[in-house]
Amino acid sequence: MRILLVEDDALLGDGIRAGLRLAGYAVDWVRDGEAARLALAGHAYDACVLDLSLPKKDGLFVLRELRAHGGALPVLILTARDTSADKIAGLDAGADDYLTKPFDLGELQARLRALIRRAAGAASPTLAHAGVVLDPAGKRVTLHGRPVALSAHEYALLHDLLTHPSQIRTRAQFEESLYAWGEEKESNTVEVYVHRLRRKLGAGFIRTVRGFGYCLGDADGADAGR
Repeated sequence: MRILLVEDDALLGDGIRAGLRLAGYAVDWVRDGEAARLALAGHAYDACVLDLSLPKKDGLFVLRELRAHGGALPVLILTARDTSADKIAGLDAGADDYLTKPFDLGELQARLRALIRRAAGAASPTLAHAGVVLDPAGKRVTLHGRPVALSAHEYALLHDLLTHPSQIRTRAQFEESLYAWGEEKESNTVEVYVHRLRRKLGAGFIRTVRGFGYCLGDADGADAGR
């Protein structure tokens, strides 16, 4: 899951980015509204954490422009503006949630999980398919009730697939989801993680759609599409 963090306070932004990375998110961090506009126009994100009092462009301007162009990205406003009027203005501008500073990092993470879950049309706090259950809150994965140990990137790729259960996901989409700016990636990393997940979850759990990408298959299926 890839998050855009828009926060001009260097110390606070660094702390939020570190906390979200520990929670398994790839995080792109920008410090002004104009940089936020460019990032939103050029990259695919699963959610945005948006401050309001920003240099160059105010957070509400960024949010209104995003919605005016049809952007459905889940947006959580994180700000020191704590009056009822401020909250009403933020929500009416198109925010999906509103959290005031100071805040608890665990609550921020829980709110992001809820926003991403709702954006995917999922009511349950866990994601499940063919005997595999992923618990985003606990970062746990089980197969028919038995724990499965995954690396951070294996977990992130599985989370991406389960969040888009009816879609074919391309390699480029996986890379957008897995890596923040500046993170090194090799040309075959997606294929490596897919291979490892098939080995751990079943050869047919991830199906290759030749010429397009990958989608969910059947955990016990013999044909992995390779």
